[in-house]
Amino acid sequence: MSDIYQKRRIIITFIALVIFAGVIVANTPQPAQQNPAVKVENQIVTTGPAIDALKTLAIKGRAPKTNYSRDQFGAGWTTTSGCDTRNIILNRDLINAVVDDGCNVSSGVLNDPYTGKTIQFTRGSTTSSAVQIDHVVALSDAWQKGAQQMTIENRILFANDPIELLAVDGAANLQKNDGDAATWLPSNKSFRCQYVARQIAVKQKYNLWVTQAEYDAISNILNTCPSQQLPSA
Repeated sequence: MSDIYQKRRIIITFIALVIFAGVIVANTPQPAQQNPAVKVENQIVTTGPAIDALKTLAIKGRAPKTNYSRDQFGAGWTTTSGCDTRNIILNRDLINAVVDDGCNVSSGVLNDPYTGKTIQFTRGSTTSSAVQIDHVVALSDAWQKGAQQMTIENRILFANDPIELLAVDGAANLQKNDGDAATWLPSNKSFRCQYVARQIAVKQKYNLWVTQAEYDAISNILNTCPSQQLPSA
């Protein structure tokens, strides 16, 4: 009987140990599992050319708009080889652009990046404004984020730099006014990644800063297109 009792005690002890070990495992905290499909808002979750360039920009508040005027960036468009900047950009951005002997674009078709509309452009006193040349980084925005420290010569270069300019729908350009990415974005959502990438490229080239709200807005857009490239021109 003693041998049977001893065996029973061993079996009972073994079962108790197994149950005890199971309780410990069940109550041990497990590492949180990350869902790779979860998007983190207001945070850059990867790297890419535009995202990496954004990280190099200083984040500061707006400087006062004191003494700002369009003339701080030159009195209108500059001329290169007999062609003014407006017509150079129209010739670049319009399809089937027709250029007259005076280097003026007289007609063409714009696939407007801001609205997605197709605009038939015809030069004329009542029609030219249908297509306008937008400063992608608005001049007054640039003034409040570093441009007022530039020389007048560099501000003129800035205002006429092809990387800073796009031919766009006139009404959309007026609606944008002097907004940055925190206050205005193109209604054509498929262009927003390219739009903010161009703003980054301009601000990086001319050592301009962004506000925190602007940085966050651009970050959120680039989260949807992390491989976005910077424009070259």
